[in-house]
Amino acid sequence: MTSPMESVPQLSTLVGSWTLDPARTSITFHTKALWLLPVTGTFHAVEGAGTVGDDGRITGTLVVDAASVNTENATRDKHLHSADFFDVQKYPTIIFTVTDARPAGPGHLHLDGDLTVHDQTRPLTVPAQVVATEDTATITAEVHLDRSSWGLTYTKKGSLLATRVVIKAHFSKS
Repeated sequence: MTSPMESVPQLSTLVGSWTLDPARTSITFHTKALWLLPVTGTFHAVEGAGTVGDDGRITGTLVVDAASVNTENATRDKHLHSADFFDVQKYPTIIFTVTDARPAGPGHLHLDGDLTVHDQTRPLTVPAQVVATEDTATITAEVHLDRSSWGLTYTKKGSLLATRVVIKAHFSKS
């Protein structure tokens, strides 16, 4: 079995520890309200780190401040902070923990891990593109989630439970 390091050549120089650059990282979600009205939001406050081992194993953590959600609508954002959605007072963070990675073609990996929202942890595989130099790496990923899997079941007038999340995470070698 080949390791991700052998299957994705640009990762061969990335052995070591990596730190997320929050200023260059974006996490955006897309959903629909009332069956057709698009709703987009961004999480601004994030932190994270990762490690690429000598054996090619990749692990890491991405922590999102749930209260940082911004949809450009103060009323909606206040509702998203409430117990109907993120309940930021009780569950202040959303955490994705990467436990392994598998090659998925040149420059692509499947990041296997666990997503914790509302203190509920579910396994999640995230297909990702990796662009790397010796001291920087950018991981771009898109994943479709059913928010009800994490207990976020509030709907009103046809709001969708399906959410598309787009992540662009920039890391620097520590």
